[in-house]
Amino acid sequence: MSRRTDHTDTTSLENFLQPLVAQFGADLEETDIVPVGKRRILRVLIDRDGGITLDDVADVTRAISKALDEDDKLMGASAYTLEVSSPGVDRPLTLPRHWRRNITRLVAVTLTNGQKVTGRIKTASDEAAELDVKGKLRSVAYSDVEKAKVQIEFNRPAGDDTEEEAPADGTVEEN
Repeated sequence: MSRRTDHTDTTSLENFLQPLVAQFGADLEETDIVPVGKRRILRVLIDRDGGITLDDVADVTRAISKALDEDDKLMGASAYTLEVSSPGVDRPLTLPRHWRRNITRLVAVTLTNGQKVTGRIKTASDEAAELDVKGKLRSVAYSDVEKAKVQIEFNRPAGDDTEEEAPADGTVEEN
């Protein structure tokens, strides 16, 4: 169990940051405050349809930094380091927008009944995703998903989001 060395209310912080991030057309995916000695690290994850660029990260970082400097109540008087980035490929798919942003990607899904399914996301709605599992379409309701992660495909060319079958040799790394 980690010991909190600050009294920052993360809910208030997220409520404060969401409209700032939204100004840049992005979603606030997560905030985390980690104590490191006498300092803290404020980690902010942002994302949007089409992805986040380094310029986007720089713009959002400047806006958050300026806003937190102007409102010293949220982070308090103790020193902190601000880190803004996008979620990595190993981030679990927990919201409909995560599924939508990964259409054409291969995902490994563990259902609440313990069954495991691996397939390529064909479509994603607010309630379910449709997966191509070995050539057959299967609807997976988000309410039935215990865990879902995008699979890294080493033989898929970078930037190639066109539809492809899973490799015959099974060259897929699970996270």
